[in-house]
Amino acid sequence: MRVAREGAAVADRHGCEFVFKASFDKANRTAGEGFRGPGIDVGLRILGEVRAETGVRLLTDVHDATQVERAASVCDVLQIPAFLCRQTDLLRAAGATGRTVNLKKGPFLAPWAVAPAVEKIRDAGATAVWVTERGTSFGHGDLVVDFRGAGELQAAADRALFDAGHSAQRPSAEGRASGGDREAIPVLAGAAAGAGFDALYLETHPEPSRARSDRAVQWPLDRLDALVGSFVVIVRARTP
Repeated sequence: MRVAREGAAVADRHGCEFVFKASFDKANRTAGEGFRGPGIDVGLRILGEVRAETGVRLLTDVHDATQVERAASVCDVLQIPAFLCRQTDLLRAAGATGRTVNLKKGPFLAPWAVAPAVEKIRDAGATAVWVTERGTSFGHGDLVVDFRGAGELQAAADRALFDAGHSAQRPSAEGRASGGDREAIPVLAGAAAGAGFDALYLETHPEPSRARSDRAVQWPLDRLDALVGSFVVIVRARTP
């Protein structure tokens, strides 16, 4: 609730749209004992409470076609996780709900290979399709972003989003968990704003060291306003 309220307030101060994202299940954990979340029943109930109390738009990820309709009954945007970005049945099921669908680009997928996946979602009936860049695998333990791909993603989708947190991640760097460089996030976000991305996608937490997921790249909630402000300034400077 705190993140939803403060995120909405930051967006309002900077005159931009806000969508709140949380996962009922983090299915792609590095290790089997990794925290996954409360599950679909409790998770969707909590998300419904977030909407009721704050009025924000909601986004959550779905991992197989059986989850799609239930998630769509609560959330405005359905997300396809990066490692499932080519799973035809899942993409078509999400599109068939008529909701907006956010496709996370897999770290193995070239920017020009995104268009066929977007077409699967659109052809099934999605209201709109977004694509989120979150870095490309570099060797065995790092992610890098090739900002030349921004135009390809914009051409393929209705909006191109930039995931600044995951782009600063180092997968499996801590052995049984992912690591990363939190302080690289502002540099990456600023570069994305200049390169042409439409929106900033970010994980934020009041106490990043206590986060149950991706703690190395969780952005501190008390620094969110400054980061969003910088992103918005660059985007507006870019737009004639």
